[in-house]
Amino acid sequence: MTQLDSYTLAHFLLTSFALFTLGMIGFLIRRNLIIMFLCTELMFQGVVIALVAFSRFHHNVTGQTFVIFVLTVAAAEAALALALVVLLFRRKATLDASAWSSLKG
Repeated sequence: MTQLDSYTLAHFLLTSFALFTLGMIGFLIRRNLIIMFLCTELMFQGVVIALVAFSRFHHNVTGQTFVIFVLTVAAAEAALALALVVLLFRRKATLDASAWSSLKG
């Protein structure tokens, strides 16, 4: 019996919920674009932990396989978000999201 076997599904779901909630609160409260980006990544990781926990609980690898796709989307989103943040910083020299609340088309 390993150390991991003593944890139940509830432990992993509680950790997943805590990560997702912290990410959502951080995204809604903070106005810095970098912090908002990091909070979305924290929410992604909360979902990943839940997928792996359910996959282990049901003794199949479907959730773990889906995690690979979620992490691929997160990596692509990270590259796009970083490029967008750099572009926005060059325009107004600020990372405050309220500076971009009224975009002109």
